[in-house]
Parts: sequence; C-alpha cells; structure tokens
Amino acid sequence: MERLKFLETMTVKEFKSKMNVDKIEVKQNPHTGKCFFVYGFETGAVSGKFIHGGVPQPVISQVCSPDTGDMFYMLHQKGEGGTSTLATL
Repeated sequence: MERLKFLETMTVKEFKSKMNVDKIEVKQNPHTGKCFFVYGFETGAVSGKFIHGGVPQPVISQVCSPDTGDMFYMLHQKGEGGTSTLATL
C-alpha cells in the first residue's frame, strides 16, 4: 500500500473559512473507535494519532488515496504527512 498523496494543507482557520463553516467537531465511532471530523454536512478523516495524545498543532489536508484515487480531507498534526517542517515563520 502506497502512502497518501498530500495535495493541499491549511490551518483549521483557513479550512473553516474555505468551507464556510463556524466549527469543526471531532467525533469517535463507538463501534470502530476511529475518529472523524464533521464540518457542516460533510465529514473528514482524523489521524490515528489524535486519540493517542491529541494533535497539538492541527492542520487539515486534502489527500488522495493512491489505491483508489479517492480524495478527502484529513485532520492531522502539522508536519505529519511525508514532509518535514524546516521552519515556522
């Protein structure tokens, strides 16, 4: 299985503005234990690291699954996703 391809990353504030929503709710499926986020009437994925200590610097990326070609949004830790953060300015 190949890694997800990250297409665009933005801050939570930028994402809320782009999607024209006031809030994002992180929820957990009681049957699977997996987390997801809700924005308006849509949902996105949440990094598995969220449940194991949270995401202190959350960002949201549009990602593409190389296996299926599906695109979706994922909430994850800044710097996570195959690239290194060299500096924060």
